[in-house]
Amino acid sequence: MEPLSKDKQRPIAPAAWLALLLSTATIVLLAGLRVLSPEFDPSWRVISEYALGHYGWVLSLLFLCWGLSSWTLALALSSEVHTRAGKVGLFFLVVAGVGETMASYFDITRMIGHGIAGLLGVGGFPVAALLLSVALGHNEEWHRLKRTLLGIANLCWISVVLLAIGLATFMTQMAHANGGHFPHHAPKSLPAGVVAFDGWADRLIVVSYCAWVFVAAWHAIRLHRTPHAAHD
Repeated sequence: MEPLSKDKQRPIAPAAWLALLLSTATIVLLAGLRVLSPEFDPSWRVISEYALGHYGWVLSLLFLCWGLSSWTLALALSSEVHTRAGKVGLFFLVVAGVGETMASYFDITRMIGHGIAGLLGVGGFPVAALLLSVALGHNEEWHRLKRTLLGIANLCWISVVLLAIGLATFMTQMAHANGGHFPHHAPKSLPAGVVAFDGWADRLIVVSYCAWVFVAAWHAIRLHRTPHAAHD
């Protein structure tokens, strides 16, 4: 029996399209929350705090789309990854999707569940992006995209580091401004002398993660569209 052509071995187009559309929807919803809830200053109010506003359901939809984009991309890339490191990368991509999806239910008012969701989603995706960028780069059809994917994967790591630094700096400054105690409730405005960028870093995480999904999904779609000769 003649083996399947490469085209037929790639049932990836629907999953890749879903990943692309869902990652785009995530960014659109994030931008929409900025318009719907302008009271949350993006420089120091993290995305999860939108749950405290009037449009928490939009935030839940954002996290759901985010998680589904990771899962559908994992499905789309499953036939493209052949190394052990790549398989580990797919595992972490699924784990990241679990965390991102969990956050749609466990919002900031459910701190334990939200913390676990953040650990899985925010922590899992950069590992997946790095491992998959290298693994896919071994494939001839993905080799030219390796630098781009690695660049975005590095941006994912940078955004996580920036968030950690931003949160630590913000909490230290706020405690100092409040006599050594961190306020229990977010103030309407920042005290004098407090400089914050953790909110921007948090948004950079979403944008960079979705950018990696978008680029990988789009390339998978292009490969599916390209005719391949059957192999004997």
